[in-house]
Amino acid sequence: QVELVESGGGLVQPGGSLRLSCAASGRIFSIAVMGWYRQAPGKQRELVATITSSSSTNYADSVKGRFTISRDNAKNTVYLQMNSLKPEDTAVYYCNVQGMYSAHNGFGLWGQGTQVTVSS
Repeated sequence: QVELVESGGGLVQPGGSLRLSCAASGRIFSIAVMGWYRQAPGKQRELVATITSSSSTNYADSVKGRFTISRDNAKNTVYLQMNSLKPEDTAVYYCNVQGMYSAHNGFGLWGQGTQVTVSS
């Protein structure tokens, strides 16, 4: 079984920064893709950024140039550095991890979510 633990959300003023972390632990054979998604009130969950095992990244247009996704494969942890935050970035942020329990069994998991609020 694999568990995801997120941390790093909070309240920040516009223009400020936050760093989110998501650590995967448990029975992990390998991790392919790690990513961050967000869901604002009344809206659908949307992609923020993803990163593959070879560190190839993909970003939503709305966060390009402001957010940076990275991962530490030794710690099975993915990070999201968020700079120049805007009120429209306010949402619950969820990490997503896709990997393998064994050579033949895969998993796809969501974190519990962490609230990010950008407000003066």
